[in-house]
Amino acid sequence: MPARNPEECDLLLMKAVEEGDLDAAVALYEPNATFVVSPERVVTGHAAIREVLQAMAEQSTGSIEAVTAVPSADGSVAVTRTKGSVTIPGLDGASVTRPFHSVEVVRKQPDGTWLFVIDDPSGEGMAGSLAPVGG
Repeated sequence: MPARNPEECDLLLMKAVEEGDLDAAVALYEPNATFVVSPERVVTGHAAIREVLQAMAEQSTGSIEAVTAVPSADGSVAVTRTKGSVTIPGLDGASVTRPFHSVEVVRKQPDGTWLFVIDDPSGEGMAGSLAPVGG
């Protein structure tokens, strides 16, 4: 199912990953989309994103509390932020639930649907490598 607005990208992605439907999940990304795995590791393209999403689907469950979007003036791109939680296996084998605040860039396609261009599930991106402003 295609995303008909920027917020749906996150909602549909979470649903597809939860259901283990990697084809549907990867279809929500542009072919050369970027996925921030960690501040030290960024992957590009459907094949690499599929691998990351597969690992996520096998190791975690999640829920979304809120999705907000800020569109560009011309409505062709938007920044989305998602607040939710993810449950993963802890070091001792017990489940651990952690909050997340993701940030994404999505783009409106010629057919009116929306796809991810940049996805940063942790919301941290390349923050560690950014130079300070003004100095």
